[in-house]
Amino acid sequence: MCGITGWVSFRRDLRGQGPELDAMTATMSCRGPDDSGTWYAEHAALGHRRLAVIDLPGGTQPMVVDTPDGAVAMVYSGEAYNYTELREELRRRGVVCTTDSDTEVVLRGYVEWGEALVDRLNGMYAFAIWDSRADKLVMIRDRMGIKPFYFFETEDGVLFGSEPKAILANSLADRTVSLDGLREIFGFVKTPGHAVWDGMRELRPGHLATVDRNGLRETRYWRLEVGEHRDDQRATVSHVRELLDDIIRRQLVADVPRCTLLSGGLDSSAMTAIAAGQLQEQGEVVRSFAVDFPNQAENFRAEEVAPTQDTPYVHAVADHIVCEHEDIMLDGAAMADPSVRAAAVGSRDIPSGIGDRDNSLYLLFKAIRSHSTVALSGESADEVFGGYPWFHNEQRDAETFPWLANQNSPINRGGLMTPEVTAALDLNAYTADRYQEALREVPHKDSETGLEHRMREVCYLHLTRMVQTLLDRKDRMSMAVGLEVRVPFCDHRLVQYVFNTPWSLKTYDGREKSILRGATRDVLPESVANRKKSGYPGTYDPAYLAAIQEQARALIAGDHQALDFYDHEQVRTAAKATVSGITNIQRAGLERLLDLATWIDLRTPTLKPS
Repeated sequence: MCGITGWVSFRRDLRGQGPELDAMTATMSCRGPDDSGTWYAEHAALGHRRLAVIDLPGGTQPMVVDTPDGAVAMVYSGEAYNYTELREELRRRGVVCTTDSDTEVVLRGYVEWGEALVDRLNGMYAFAIWDSRADKLVMIRDRMGIKPFYFFETEDGVLFGSEPKAILANSLADRTVSLDGLREIFGFVKTPGHAVWDGMRELRPGHLATVDRNGLRETRYWRLEVGEHRDDQRATVSHVRELLDDIIRRQLVADVPRCTLLSGGLDSSAMTAIAAGQLQEQGEVVRSFAVDFPNQAENFRAEEVAPTQDTPYVHAVADHIVCEHEDIMLDGAAMADPSVRAAAVGSRDIPSGIGDRDNSLYLLFKAIRSHSTVALSGESADEVFGGYPWFHNEQRDAETFPWLANQNSPINRGGLMTPEVTAALDLNAYTADRYQEALREVPHKDSETGLEHRMREVCYLHLTRMVQTLLDRKDRMSMAVGLEVRVPFCDHRLVQYVFNTPWSLKTYDGREKSILRGATRDVLPESVANRKKSGYPGTYDPAYLAAIQEQARALIAGDHQALDFYDHEQVRTAAKATVSGITNIQRAGLERLLDLATWIDLRTPTLKPS
């Protein structure tokens, strides 16, 4: 896993732009703490920061292949899980790889197959190739968008990077955030391709883009497609298990210490149990980590998306399998530290507004990184198999994104903002437009009607919208500390297969995630196999709430730009509320205010909320 960046300019000689490229590359140091490299041609400059995971001595980048017609250079982030098969296929075609790295396989695969390489890859990746044979840049992102990729068109080329901060380090980039960018931030809507910053775009999942003297062209090479599902219940459950066994086996490959993220839910527990069995065959023991908070049992409050505590279920799994487990205990004072908030907001490049859940995830990953370099996560199983409560209640029929349909949810409000800002943003209208835009993309079968028709839409919305928010969060927070997190449930073969499984079969036992439960029940303790969905936990430590209230009071006493968005009296009221009296929306409003102030300090954007 790595951080990549680069610059293509057809009107200047970039060989004299070392300081600009160095500045861009330096912003990616957290993603690649092990090595740094740059490469220059007349019209292309590539920067790379490396996190060494496979072939530690041989995977140095930027990597270059010299051909009779010119050099082909690449900067690459991610993992190709089928690189050994591809290397063998290349060998049979007479292509010799001189290292054991997947990076070289991808680069030589491009030289051999061109852009058609994308159809052969299985993995998570974002990479850019400068092909001097045609004076063009090729930018490619994996099918599900697991790895991030951003670009900014200039008058004569393009800037690109794993994260916006790499692009913003170049003097050509604009730091303006206009109304739609603010709507993306405050509305909890992640529109594919939208990057918040004016002029910047995110390369959409399953897309490639080319840049040459004629400009930039973006092409979709993969999408979710409808097809006939011919397997019965037993065959479906069996095939899902076969896929999971293969996916996890591939994603355990690394030349560095590995672990799993264990929450005690069905997804992470099944993944950890399968990994444990596979590693046991090799004489190894899986390591697992979970987050916990002091006095969580006493302070816990059940919520729709998190009705139960994780710890009892985590320990049930750890006792059930051959596992070396550790709970990472995070107290409220540590999570409320402004430096932690700055690290979390800086990692995500946006003021997410979920505060403690971002701060704790950052600290969790930081603690894990002292033991492991690679971690497997159960992220995205809920989107694939239909695990959220709103897949199964009236929210699924709402004329909006189902996860935003609960009007009491803090993520559906611009909590504590002024009426003027609320009116200017008009989040309801913006969300409605994005929702209709998404619905127009959904592929349908003529035979699907009623509930099956609607659930095709609901599943598509989650797999192309909501999952992007979660994958981006997971990637940014983990790579901020140099930890590579892999997501087995995002393997495109599994996603496509389950997408075409009828909803009636996905819920064959009358519960959420029936197929996953059926496919993995044999490796799980009964309590975990039957546990209802419970999301990533928040902290209910009174010390955390007291700390963020104090920080909000200090902020409101000043003249910070973030306060222009907020009703000062509402902020004061929320900042004085008792632990038992503060509402979810008030707390979320304080978190968003603090995140926004932190983001403004870090990124110095020019905000245009009208």
